[in-house]
Amino acid sequence: GQAMMKTMSGGNCNLNVPAKNSYRMVVLGASRVGKSSIVSRFLNGRFEDQYTPTIEDFHRKVYNIRGDMYQLDILDTSGNHPFPAMRRLSILTGDVFILVFSLDNRESFDEVKRLQKQILEVKSCLKNKTKESADLPMVICGNKNDHSEIFRKVRSDEGEDLVSSDENCAYFEVSAKKNTNVDEMFYVLFSMAKLPHEMSPSLHRKISIQYGDTFQQKSFRMRRVKDMDAYGMISPFVRRPSVNSDLKYIKSKVLREGQSREREKCTIQ
Repeated sequence: GQAMMKTMSGGNCNLNVPAKNSYRMVVLGASRVGKSSIVSRFLNGRFEDQYTPTIEDFHRKVYNIRGDMYQLDILDTSGNHPFPAMRRLSILTGDVFILVFSLDNRESFDEVKRLQKQILEVKSCLKNKTKESADLPMVICGNKNDHSEIFRKVRSDEGEDLVSSDENCAYFEVSAKKNTNVDEMFYVLFSMAKLPHEMSPSLHRKISIQYGDTFQQKSFRMRRVKDMDAYGMISPFVRRPSVNSDLKYIKSKVLREGQSREREKCTIQ
């Protein structure tokens, strides 16, 4: 079949990334646990002290890693999701997952347990339809480990227990505020997903938007960029794909690979 191309246009920059190199990272967890802070660390190394509830944020980062183009879409979801169907759809479209709870909040840990279960259920349903043998790279993050141990409500071994039976699942205690263990967490997540390590925040050079057009492979080659080089750029003005296009994407996946027409349906509801 013909490789689909996802086109990213931002300013004067127009990049074609092969569909096989396009991934979506979905960040889930209760409200106020620091999901957006972890995303912000990943995208620009910053920490915002001001709390603003997330409805749903969508970011895109594009990489040129030794001449190959990659795209990582990041869906930062709302903690109290008013639409269960939307959450299911987010899970269906995700390739890698970060589940976040706060070490000083027991309920947020229970929520992560529920989410982990839901992801496995939703994905196994899709797996049956498409006969995919894809693994589910997932990191469970206990955030706010900069707080005093007195406030800790979840023991480390409880976090470890959630991931012990699955080698595509890892547990990290991180601090988005102090930037502790965040890089390591992304490094391990990308390794489990068999994605280039250079996608982790500290392993590629950032390219600013003015130079977006030098990002394309041809002009890179002309500059005789060393083989080892990796570049990353946050894509500007990116909009979240519509629910409709997400549904179409999942439908085409099922139709393309699940030709055997099973009776039971994977409901989005």
